[in-house]
Amino acid sequence: MNLWGFTFKCMGWQTDITVPYRDKAVICVAPHTSNWDFIMGLLAYRSLGRKASFLMKEFWFFFPLKYLFYALGGIPVKSNPKVSLTAQIIEDFKSRSRLNLAVTPEGSRSGVEKWRTGFLTIAYQANVTIQLGVIDFKEKKVIIREEYEPTGNYEYDLKNIRHYYSQFRQAAKYPDKFIP
Repeated sequence: MNLWGFTFKCMGWQTDITVPYRDKAVICVAPHTSNWDFIMGLLAYRSLGRKASFLMKEFWFFFPLKYLFYALGGIPVKSNPKVSLTAQIIEDFKSRSRLNLAVTPEGSRSGVEKWRTGFLTIAYQANVTIQLGVIDFKEKKVIIREEYEPTGNYEYDLKNIRHYYSQFRQAAKYPDKFIP
């Protein structure tokens, strides 16, 4: 057991990650209602010897934190309306031999009705699988058991993915903030 797994287990958590580790995948994570989602997901994934990247505001990439965030897989997001973040990430997928990217389609820890669809665009255009991840605070378990192949019909895909997550409303750290 590595340090990640030891820490995770000491906190009373366990993994239920049965999907294969792929060279390239988008890991959709919901519900996202707390900063603890990131920490528990990172601990769980790393406990299995897996590495996933994540998007984070460029603001946080300052000395000395930037070295930590890069080492953990952080990808800084610049606030530039002239540059499409989605297009940049698609190019990253095409140019790298390995990239697993964890995203939260809610885009906020507050309850939101409208989920972002960039993760669907990225997965479809980069031709990668979407793995459906859940941070279950009720059961103290990180779950990634299902994969979804995007069709390119984003409305249809989002409806199916939200339906999958509807069974996990009570898994959120703050269930009242999750709108599946």
